[in-house]
Amino acid sequence: MPEMTSNLSGQHILLGISGGIAAYKTPILVRRLVEAGASVQVVMTANAHQFVTATSLQAVSGNPVRDDLWDAGAEAAMGHIELARWADQILIAPATASMIARLATGDASDLLSTLCLASPAPVSIAPAMNQQMYQHPAVQRNLASLQADGCRIIGPDSGDQACGDRGPGRMTEPEDLLTALAEQSLTGDGRGPLTDCTVTVTTGPTREAIDPVRYISNHSSGLQGLAVAESARRAGAKVILIAGPGVAGAHAEIERRDVTTAQDMYEQVHNALPSTDVFIGVAAVADYRPANAQGQKIKRHRQEEPDMRLALVENPDIIASVVQSGQVKVVVGFAAETNDTLNNAREKRARKGLDAIVVNDVSDHSIGFNSSNNAVTLIHENGEIDFGIQPKTEIAEQLIYQLGALFKNKITL
Repeated sequence: MPEMTSNLSGQHILLGISGGIAAYKTPILVRRLVEAGASVQVVMTANAHQFVTATSLQAVSGNPVRDDLWDAGAEAAMGHIELARWADQILIAPATASMIARLATGDASDLLSTLCLASPAPVSIAPAMNQQMYQHPAVQRNLASLQADGCRIIGPDSGDQACGDRGPGRMTEPEDLLTALAEQSLTGDGRGPLTDCTVTVTTGPTREAIDPVRYISNHSSGLQGLAVAESARRAGAKVILIAGPGVAGAHAEIERRDVTTAQDMYEQVHNALPSTDVFIGVAAVADYRPANAQGQKIKRHRQEEPDMRLALVENPDIIASVVQSGQVKVVVGFAAETNDTLNNAREKRARKGLDAIVVNDVSDHSIGFNSSNNAVTLIHENGEIDFGIQPKTEIAEQLIYQLGALFKNKITL
């Protein structure tokens, strides 16, 4: 569990659960909140009972579950107005399209929506629904309206869904929700640590053509950079994602620019620099490209020319050029190493003038490239932070938090 979740100790968290399949994750969420030292009061909608039981939620929270505005016994013990005042934060997870619509219009037809209107506590909403439903203009209008009213929208994530679709609409995972609530407790105003900042992230491989069929590339999936971009967005930043070939889809709020070659990426990065506050170079950019890419497929000539030699030229050093431009407040690099990992990364950070570098050992094939897990160390001028083996999404959340804390003064200049 991230160190920052200690900020939840002593917090009163009101967890609202509406009727979506993602409600099955809420007992885990409640347990994690309790482990972080928070007091949790669960409020369910009528439909939420179709997906998770009040008994299991009461067992992990230690408090009776509330679900009825007209429950005389519950009102006598702690009336809904007292409960609204009790909360330090309100989180609705999952938040269905129906619940989002009710909140956006100020509908107070059940206990949960009434509490949201009656409480001065900041409200965070974790949408969860079918990807087509999530992308419907009406849902997007409602989310925009809630955001304008001061609600924090957390997620959703993108991926496989229970209905068989794939795309944005999955509820943010419990561990990431915990991190988001901890960030909220730090700012106290619903503003993430990167609010009003523009963060540019590069991710994925590049492909350097040999001929129209073949190319030089690497094993990068782009998953880590995609996770960093998503975490920066959740932290309040405007995010520009410059993605190499094969990188999965990103959240609709992220400005995505797709590229193929290192030269393409260099140009898009420099186009983005005038508006960039923080640059995070996660991409695995090819150091070299063929000097003369052939216009036609190269044929094999076994007898006349059994050996083939490929002349290479160096690609531009993108992250070094970002530092040299002097246009960005904070520049963070990533380094994939196979030996003497930390020393190589320390030397690279100093040589390129980076504010920080994140290094991982790609000789361990169980993590890193093409894996959902990673193990990295964040190296900055005044120290090093080892994140250990974790999901890339969790590493991204911790990285964004640490960068926000380490470079707060530079970012807010």
